[in-house]
Amino acid sequence: MTIDNIEISDNSSVFIIAELSANHNGSLETAIDTIKAAKRAGANCIKLQTYTADTMTIDCDNDDFIIKGTIWDGQNLHKLYQEAYTPWEWHEELMKAAKTEGIVCFSTPFDKTAVDFLEKLDVPAYKIASFEITDIPLIEYVASKGKPIIISTGIAELEDIELALDACRRMGNNDIALLKCTSSYPAPINEANMVMVKDLAERFNVISGLSDHTMGVTVPVVATCFGAKIIEKHFILDRSIGGPDASFSMNEEEFTAMVKAVREAENAIGVIDYTLTEKQLKGKDFSRSLYVVEDMNAGDIVTEKNVRSIRPGFGLHPKHYNEILGKKVLENIKKGTRLDQNSIS
Repeated sequence: MTIDNIEISDNSSVFIIAELSANHNGSLETAIDTIKAAKRAGANCIKLQTYTADTMTIDCDNDDFIIKGTIWDGQNLHKLYQEAYTPWEWHEELMKAAKTEGIVCFSTPFDKTAVDFLEKLDVPAYKIASFEITDIPLIEYVASKGKPIIISTGIAELEDIELALDACRRMGNNDIALLKCTSSYPAPINEANMVMVKDLAERFNVISGLSDHTMGVTVPVVATCFGAKIIEKHFILDRSIGGPDASFSMNEEEFTAMVKAVREAENAIGVIDYTLTEKQLKGKDFSRSLYVVEDMNAGDIVTEKNVRSIRPGFGLHPKHYNEILGKKVLENIKKGTRLDQNSIS
């Protein structure tokens, strides 16, 4: 998968996405400042959401349209989306700001009109939100554009994932990534289930990653260790500005710390290699080897008392210890002398 000339593969660095979502709080200036801050924090990408309240739902006060069981309890769906949406007339300016900063920018469309709009802006990729994974017609339409598709799996059962992948592939699009996601805001760390990152990649033969709503760096680091190649976190200039997503969004300092931790985790993972580096070879000086620990005369018998396996590691390998016990030394040997095979018969 390649997004705006950035390769995302098993051999690449983690592609880190800062999710703007509603964190502009209705201000274009704040949105642009957030893009600049995301770049400073080390993000590879800033991601938008493209919808209006009317493309997301209908203006209705029936009980079905009142949110329950989340941080937005009691709010009307239409009113929430009216507050949270990113005005479409901002998109082109935001994408220009991202280009100026040298950061990738694409979006999550929530209906076909959003896809058509984003196509006119020539976005390099698309994201399918967790709650839209069951919208097969939308996924088919997005896939038909032939661009990379990143799909969050926050509410998905196994069949939902299979249906979404089938929809993409039915349209001839195999450029797919799946993100493990816990659709809880903020998400409890004990529900992160990061082993799924590895399973998604292996089971479905796709790039896998994490769309994270926990606070802190632990889950992204664990995801990286399980092979995540994309990590997405909600990003905000300052939680004090408020907004629907503020409580589970990282500020610049926190996001910077996360990026640093992920990059360190990548370096720590390394490769499967049993050869030693120069520094590791130097460490062998402190391993054990066979030394004479009492003065010995030619003809003396090697015993557990006069020869021991001790540090440092310049003498004979300890694997020879049992085979030399009971043999004679051929010459006088002073205490503290490395033992070698030529001294024994």
